[in-house]
Amino acid sequence: MAKDMSAKKTTHRSEEDKRALRNRLSRIEGQIRGIKKMIDNDAYCPDILIQSTAAASALNSFNRELLAKHINGCMAKEFSGESAEMLGELVSSLQAMLK
Repeated sequence: MAKDMSAKKTTHRSEEDKRALRNRLSRIEGQIRGIKKMIDNDAYCPDILIQSTAAASALNSFNRELLAKHINGCMAKEFSGESAEMLGELVSSLQAMLK
């Protein structure tokens, strides 16, 4: 029987995890607002690029953290023993690649 793909998957997060993720996104949002102001104030292009790079780096950092939580939390429930160790290696490798 075909799996029902219309079922919405969710991830339960602790209030602490939600707060930490929201705080990171709020800081990124603030960086983006700052970049918009720089454009409105005719800031020098290299200065805008530096801030844009910082915002992109912050978003990549958020993505690395969320991916690690997904692999170590959601996916790890399905693995044990040596497979769990391999998941840890996968997380380390992905985080290094996504820098």
